[in-house]
Amino acid sequence: MKALGSMMALVLAAGIPGPACGAEPPAPWPQRPLTLAEALDLALSHNAEVRKARQELEAATGLAIQTRAVARPRLEASAGYTVRESGGVEQFPVPGLPLTFPNDQWSAGIRLVQTVYQGGRLTSARRSARLIEQQARAAYQTAVADTVLAVRTAYADVLLAAEMVRVQEASVRLLEEELRQTRQRFEAGTVARFNVLRAQVELANARPRLIRAQNSLRIARQQLAYLLGFDVPAEFSDDLPLEPADRLEAPETRPDLTAGLEQALKQRPELAVLRHAESLQAEAVRQSRAGYKPAVELFAGYDVHSPTFRDELDRGIGGWLAGAQLRWSLFDGGATRGRVLEAQARRERARVEWEDMRRRIELEVRTAYSRLTEAQEVLASTAKVQEEAEEALRLAQSRAAAGTGTQLDVLSAQTALTEARSVHAQALRDCVVARARWERALGLPVIEEASR
Repeated sequence: MKALGSMMALVLAAGIPGPACGAEPPAPWPQRPLTLAEALDLALSHNAEVRKARQELEAATGLAIQTRAVARPRLEASAGYTVRESGGVEQFPVPGLPLTFPNDQWSAGIRLVQTVYQGGRLTSARRSARLIEQQARAAYQTAVADTVLAVRTAYADVLLAAEMVRVQEASVRLLEEELRQTRQRFEAGTVARFNVLRAQVELANARPRLIRAQNSLRIARQQLAYLLGFDVPAEFSDDLPLEPADRLEAPETRPDLTAGLEQALKQRPELAVLRHAESLQAEAVRQSRAGYKPAVELFAGYDVHSPTFRDELDRGIGGWLAGAQLRWSLFDGGATRGRVLEAQARRERARVEWEDMRRRIELEVRTAYSRLTEAQEVLASTAKVQEEAEEALRLAQSRAAAGTGTQLDVLSAQTALTEARSVHAQALRDCVVARARWERALGLPVIEEASR
């Protein structure tokens, strides 16, 4: 089954957003039936969950920039102006020298400050920034993969609902024809009125099933429209003009459980998210322990200020300066120790979450394997049921026309044919969805590369 083009495969494989980040306009309403590949294209551009994940990726980029800023130089500017009351100005304590400090003072300066050592926090910040970005990409991949699975399922549901409508319409037509023929036989005096009433009851019972199938199709279309990010025009009724162009087709390949388990543990983005989370917590432990060590900063700049011993605000005294400073918190009341204990506990929690997710993914793969195997076996068992049911109906009608069969045989054969068609359509849908869930469980892009 064709799915999505190479661009979308690269989006899922690399974890890089396709369209530019920012507000996306509503998806234009399609003027023709949509293929699955086109539906996935629309979803990856306009689906709300994908758009939110894209913004989370942008936010993580900003957080990574903030984290890297710890290791980068800072350019600081300062300026100040002070006015003191005359009584608060100190007099120069030497007799005969009427020198006083000025009432007004100003100062300004600019400095470039670089932290050169902070107990390992600087290198840890660089590693943390990289991990934050990698974790965000893996989280984005998870959101995209979930959306693709949801769209594939909804698309298959629309196809199934449309097929169910066709099945029920065919059933109603058969029963209407049976009622017409039965009335002719009744008018000819070959059957009793009971046969007419029986045909009328069967037709009346079939019409609610058709109504329910039509309503299920309307709901399935609305669900698909929501996942594709459509804003439904107000002039549309509840029966949206959203038609799929593809058909339900069963996958031909058989799953390999052993290879699937191995592949899932390598490719699932959820595991990558938790691996990065554990690494980030390990960096948090290193950064917390940096509180036990000193911090060294180098600075250089230019400083200018008003004269200290003269009341001359229009004159500035300034010059270049450079230096170094050491800060070392010898005792902080146990705050550093508390941060280290917290970071260690969170790192251990992240490790436990990774192990739990690994087991959960293995269970998901095994469950998906069982469901796909079941769906393929059920589909195989219904492969020729429709042909047999159609042949049985033809024989029942022929026997009834020849007088060797009964109306009950014909109605039973019609019911069996409707059931066979419904079961086969449901089996096809279950097989398609089971395949999509199997691919999602393995961490595959859940799409195949296809030319656009």
